[in-house]
Amino acid sequence: MAHTITLIPGDGIGPEVSAAVVRILKASGAEIDWERHDAGIVALERHGTTLPHPLLDSVERNKVALKGPLTTPIGTGFTSVNVGLRKALDLYANLRPVYNLPGVQSRFQGVDLVLVRENTEDLYSGLEHEVIPGVVESLKIITERASTRVARFAFEYARKNGRKRVTSVHKANIMKLSDGLFIDCARNVARDFLDLQYDERIVDAACMHLVMTPEKFDVLLMPNLYGDILSDLCAGLVGGLGVVGSGNMGTSTAVFEAVHGTAPDIAGKNLANPMALLLSGVMMLRHIGELERADAVTQALTRVVADPRTRTRDLGGTATTTEFTEAVCRDIEHAGDRLRA
Repeated sequence: MAHTITLIPGDGIGPEVSAAVVRILKASGAEIDWERHDAGIVALERHGTTLPHPLLDSVERNKVALKGPLTTPIGTGFTSVNVGLRKALDLYANLRPVYNLPGVQSRFQGVDLVLVRENTEDLYSGLEHEVIPGVVESLKIITERASTRVARFAFEYARKNGRKRVTSVHKANIMKLSDGLFIDCARNVARDFLDLQYDERIVDAACMHLVMTPEKFDVLLMPNLYGDILSDLCAGLVGGLGVVGSGNMGTSTAVFEAVHGTAPDIAGKNLANPMALLLSGVMMLRHIGELERADAVTQALTRVVADPRTRTRDLGGTATTTEFTEAVCRDIEHAGDRLRA
C-alpha cells in the first residue's frame, strides 16, 4: 500500500539525515510518496514565515509527517517552530521510547521506558509579559481537558504495548492547583485501567531515581515542562539525543521528528548520524501499519550499530552519513535475500 507523507527536512544537518532516512525506508520496501515542505529558517527566508500554510495543509491532509531538526533561537528571534507546529495541529501527546541499543555505550543497561508528555500547554503556552522593568510574569496553564486526554493516551499506549505501570511525574506538593489538577486527572483515568499499576513521583525525586535505577520505570506521564526536561535526561541514560526517536501525536495527525539539534558545525560535511530520525521513522512505519518494514529496519539498524566499522563518529566509529546509510540499506537487502533463500 502506498502512503503519502509530508517530509520536513529541517535546518542544519536536517536535509542530510532526512535524505538518509528516506533512502533507508525505500530500501525496506515501504511505498511512500513524499510531499516536501520547508519550515524554520529556510521557510522564513523563502516564504516569509517559519510555518507556511501549505506545510500545515499538507500535514492535515496526509495525517502523517516526518520532520528533521529545526533551529530555535535562544532569548531573541522567532518563537519555537516545534511548539508552533504542535499547537497548530493539536499534537497533544509527545511519545518518546527510550531503550538501550547494542553497540551504543551508555552508563546504564536494561533501560526500557516510555515518556508521554503533554504537548500543548503548561509554561509552553507562551503567556508571559513584563510587569514592570526587571519583573517578568509567565503563566502556567493546566486544564482538565488536556490533562485527561494525555493521561488516557498514556494508559491506552501502556495497555496496547504490554506495559505494566504508568507513573505520573508532578510538583503538586508546591503547585497544588495546577499540578494537583494534572494528577487528579491521571487518577481518574487510572480507574478505567485497573489491569495497569499506577503511581506518582515528585519531579525532583523522579530525576534522582532515574539516574540511580532507571530500569525500575515503565511509562512516565508528565506535564509539558517536566516532560521536556526528563525526556532529554532519559535519552542521556542510553547514549544521548542521537539514539532515540520521538513522535508528536494528535487525534488524527502525527509528526515524527528528530529531537536533537541542527548541528550547524557539521552541516554539509557528511558526518551527521541519522539514527534519531531513523528511529522516529520506524515509529512512523508502525503508526501507519507497516510493521514488517519497521521490524526490518530495526533489525538492520541494530546489526549495523553493533559493528564498530559502521558506526558514525558520535558513536565512536568513523563512518560517514553516507557509509552508515549504505550499511543499513545493504543489511536490509541481505536480510531479504536470506529470507527468500
